[in-house]
Amino acid sequence: MDKIVIEGLRLESLIGVYDWERTAPRPLRVDLTLELDLSAAARSDNVVDTIDYARVAEILEKVAQQSQYFLLEALANAMLNALFENFTLHKATLKLSKPDILANADNVAIELTRCAP
Repeated sequence: MDKIVIEGLRLESLIGVYDWERTAPRPLRVDLTLELDLSAAARSDNVVDTIDYARVAEILEKVAQQSQYFLLEALANAMLNALFENFTLHKATLKLSKPDILANADNVAIELTRCAP
């Protein structure tokens, strides 16, 4: 299966379980792998035969900005649901990172994988 990969997409969202986390949007990073058939785009060299990366980023940003979730897991699930609603995908893996949230760790992240029904 072919893949589109977006790494290090910077977003902000109101996310967290502690009161101090919910005072302002927090920086997040998204690493995303979309699995789909890219053979038509490879043959045609036409953007209409593939997924517009900018549109993917816009959708993820919109979900993040509208979020009132407490958990990264819930936000990542909402992001994946939005992608499957807007694009024809076979499979998607989304890693959602919350950098600098623990004093003794560079990053905390969760990773979810979903397949088309």
